Amino acid sequence: MAIIISQDGKNAQKIDKSDFEKEGYLQNYIHENPESIPVYEIEEDKKLFVVAREFSTESGPIDALAIDKDGDIYVVETKLYKNPDKRTVVAQALDYGASLWRHSDYNEFINKINDEINNKFKISFEEKTKDFFNINEEQVDVILEAIKRNLQQGNIKFVILMDAIEDRLKDLIVYINQNSQFDIYAVQMEYYKFEKYEIMIPKLFGVEVKKDIGVSSLSSARRKWEEKSFLEDVATKLNEQELNAIKKLYEFSKNHADNISWGTGVTRASFSPKFSKISSTKSLYTVRSNGKLSLNFGWLNDDETAVKCRDKFKKNLEEKKIFSIPDNYQTHYPEYQISLWRDKVDDFIKVVENLTSE
Repeated sequence: MAIIISQDGKNAQKIDKSDFEKEGYLQNYIHENPESIPVYEIEEDKKLFVVAREFSTESGPIDALAIDKDGDIYVVETKLYKNPDKRTVVAQALDYGASLWRHSDYNEFINKINDEINNKFKISFEEKTKDFFNINEEQVDVILEAIKRNLQQGNIKFVILMDAIEDRLKDLIVYINQNSQFDIYAVQMEYYKFEKYEIMIPKLFGVEVKKDIGVSSLSSARRKWEEKSFLEDVATKLNEQELNAIKKLYEFSKNHADNISWGTGVTRASFSPKFSKISSTKSLYTVRSNGKLSLNFGWLNDDETAVKCRDKFKKNLEEKKIFSIPDNYQTHYPEYQISLWRDKVDDFIKVVENLTSE
């Protein structure tokens, strides 16, 4: 197959398909460009975060290890069509999945990923996950619990990535998906080069089979908190001065917010107050039982009122020298340790009170 490119409808040129010289290039490409794996064809907003390359297991190194926002684990194996062992790629991927399930301790598994992420991005796995999916810390907790459960139960998904896929492999993948609890997808990655540009055209196979086996891994990785259990959890994690600061902010929130939503994280409790003058559905901030305070700027983009309050909230916090706010605050959820806001809780409450009373 060839593609035609042109500029403004003129100077059309035919570009023939190129070949990958080495599997390593394809591995590195998906590591640097995970959006090239078209899992959005499975679910519209789904995308993969490739957390490690050459991830070691008892059965050998996995080409790429990935997760999604639901906490699902993906084993990604790359093969070039010219390689003689391409016929065994499905068995190889399943072998890696079995090895992860039987021989991986969760803490060791996460530590290995954290080392990989820290070496590449100089931040923790949790921080990078939050940034990649644009979520808050509580949602990261839920993802981690889902990853733990999936690893322990062997709920692992598989992606076979090749430059060309023969019909027999496509049939095998459809057959396995139809007759087992496995989810295996094949991605054919067509590769074209034009001057300094690379063009990748991914095609996903295996998504044709729709199954309804089991329940969402996230649904069983949640806990419902309330006032009593929240404060009890805080008392086990923080000292008396920090506990008093959180109690003061909670009492203010309870008396002034129109609604308080409670978190569903398994390991950390949280509450998030909602003020109808700002947004009836989105919270202004979140307080966690480990003392972290999250400013939910990223949620306040729904309408003109929310945006106006979001920007004023940031301005007032900086004017009062309570927090230093990042430049990209509009779409993020900056977090602050309790050591940074414990002694400023009265000033913070005053800013929120002024913002919500206007």
